[in-house]
Amino acid sequence: MFMKKSFLTLLGLVAISTSALAQQEVKFGPKAGVNFANISGKDAEDNKMLIGFHVGAFAEIKFNEKFAIQPEILYSAQGAKQEGSQTIAGITSSYENKAKTSYINVPIMAKYYVAPSFAVELGPYVGFLMSSDLESKSTIGSVTAENETDMKDSTNSIDFGVGAGVSFNLENGFFIGARYNLGLTKLGKDSTQTIGGMEVSTEALDTKNAVIQVGVGYKF
Repeated sequence: MFMKKSFLTLLGLVAISTSALAQQEVKFGPKAGVNFANISGKDAEDNKMLIGFHVGAFAEIKFNEKFAIQPEILYSAQGAKQEGSQTIAGITSSYENKAKTSYINVPIMAKYYVAPSFAVELGPYVGFLMSSDLESKSTIGSVTAENETDMKDSTNSIDFGVGAGVSFNLENGFFIGARYNLGLTKLGKDSTQTIGGMEVSTEALDTKNAVIQVGVGYKF
């Protein structure tokens, strides 16, 4: 008797879950756009925006006319740049440094539809580091030197943060979106060196990702 009741209860839960899922509207699609990337934090110097891009796919799970959840998986090219110049005794020297990072970002956004065509969104993301390079270019007079350094080993492999944005939906399935992603994890790793037989620990600088994303997508 107990087994029969348990089986009937299980069937009832499955039926309720199936009915709830059936009432949800699920749409999938691709999205892509441009990144206006920078590096923020207490130890960030006079950085300038670096133009990158993002591309990937999403799923929008709409529970009703107002609320939805949108998980995504995106390849995102980020970073920042520094540049400057000075003239001494008639000789001009200049430099340009570009910190270039790329991630596989997985945001999960909660969306609220203010109107049928307009939504605001907020949620966390986690980024998995794919590459990290420092490109340096210096010029003194007519002589230019360039160098590229792989910084992946000294860059945190995980970037965790929060994103907030808006999206405007068109009737033909296309949408336009803008989002600001603020990293909460330091870009660099803490390090330990042995100097004269003693271990010396160095705390990573307080620098974090800060990325404005503007893009388009299509809902199937």
